[in-house]
Amino acid sequence: MKKIPIIKTTVIVLGGLILSLSLVQCKKIGQNAQVLDRTFAVAPDSAIFSPFYDTTLVANHDANPDVNDRIIKRGVRTIMKEFCNTGNCHGGPIAPRFATYSDIMKYVTAGNPSSSKLWEYITTNDFNKAMPPINSSHELSSTDKSVIYNWIQNGAKENPDLTDFRPSAIRLIIDGCSSANCHNQATATGGWARKGLIAGLTTSDTSQYTYLNPQTGVATIYCQLSNVNLRGQVWSAYKDSVKRFYADTLANASFRPWKTVSTPVSASSTRGPLNSYDDILMDVWYPKSIRANSSVVFTDGSGKGFYVKGNYLNATSSLLSRIDSTVVLANPFTGVFAANQQGDMAYGDGGLKPAEIALIKAWYFADPNVPDVWKYGINNAGIFKYRKTGTIIRK
Repeated sequence: MKKIPIIKTTVIVLGGLILSLSLVQCKKIGQNAQVLDRTFAVAPDSAIFSPFYDTTLVANHDANPDVNDRIIKRGVRTIMKEFCNTGNCHGGPIAPRFATYSDIMKYVTAGNPSSSKLWEYITTNDFNKAMPPINSSHELSSTDKSVIYNWIQNGAKENPDLTDFRPSAIRLIIDGCSSANCHNQATATGGWARKGLIAGLTTSDTSQYTYLNPQTGVATIYCQLSNVNLRGQVWSAYKDSVKRFYADTLANASFRPWKTVSTPVSASSTRGPLNSYDDILMDVWYPKSIRANSSVVFTDGSGKGFYVKGNYLNATSSLLSRIDSTVVLANPFTGVFAANQQGDMAYGDGGLKPAEIALIKAWYFADPNVPDVWKYGINNAGIFKYRKTGTIIRK
C-alpha cells in the first residue's frame, strides 16, 4: 500500500477542516439557535432612504456635480457585501453569489418583501436558511433590514426614483423645519390669535415666550396657539383661502387671505408652517413671500389692508432656493435672477448635510405635484441656476 507523505496528509486534513468550517459557517447552527429571534415584528420605517448603491447622482445635477448633487447613503449592495458576499461565504466558495444587482434580484420579488427569498433569509428563524449564519455573530441591524425591506417594497430598482425620494425628503423637511418655534402651524396661528385676527380666539388661547439669540443678543417673541383642534381648524381655513384665491382671484376675491405669517399684521415672529406634505406643497406653489408681503398690497372697500400679492409667480424665494446654497433663483414672473444664494433655511447648508439637501432636490424635481413652473419657470426659461457654473436647470 502506497504511503501518503505526512506533509500531504496535513494539507488534506487542513483543507478538509477549512471546507467543513465554511460549510458549517453557512449552516445556521449554534448554541444560540434556540433563543435567537430574527423576525422583524415591526413594519420598517418607510422614510429611511433605501437605494441599491451607496451613491446616487441627482438627475438635475450640475455638469460638474456640486456638493449638494450626490446622495450618499448606505445601500443594499454594501449591506449584502458586508454580511453575505464575504470571502469565506457567498463571495468565496459558497454558492450562490450576492455581488451584483442581477445576482441579488434572483432572490427578490420586486414590490413584495414577504414573497422575496432575500427577506426570508434575513428574518427567518429556520436557522438552516438564515443569512448570515447565527454563529457568525454578525446579524443585520434593524436599520439595515429596513433598507432592504424598503428597497424591495419600492420596486427593487437599481436606481431610485420618486417612490424612494419622497418619504425621506418630506421627513427631513418636517423634522428639520417644523419643530419647536420654527416652521410650524402653532406658531403661525398663535400670532394671529394673539393679534385678535381670528374670531373667537383670544390671547388666553396662546402661550408666549421670548428667545434670546446667544450670538447676536437679539430677542425674538414667539407665541403659539395651544389648542390643537382650534389650531388645525384655523390653519386649514387659511390654506383653503390661499388656494381658492390663487385658483381664481377674480371669482374668489372675497377669499383673499389677509392673515399674514409675518410682521406687521402679526405682532410676533412667525414662519410659514411645514408640518405636513400638504403644507410643504402649499409653500412650493404659493411661497410665503407672496402670501405674506411686508406691506399692504391691496385695500378693499371697507378699508381692510391685504398683505398678499395677486400674482403668485412674482416671487423672489422658493423652498428649494432657501435650502440649497449651490443654486440661485430667478423670479418666475420677471425672469431676473437673484444676486446671491438664499440657502439659509438650511443654515448655509450647515443644518442639513449635503446628501440630505441632494435628497430633497431629487424629490423636488421628481414629484409631479411640484408644478413645472416652480422647477423650470415659464416656458422652460429656467428659474434655478448653479452659482459656480451658471448652468440653468431646464426640463
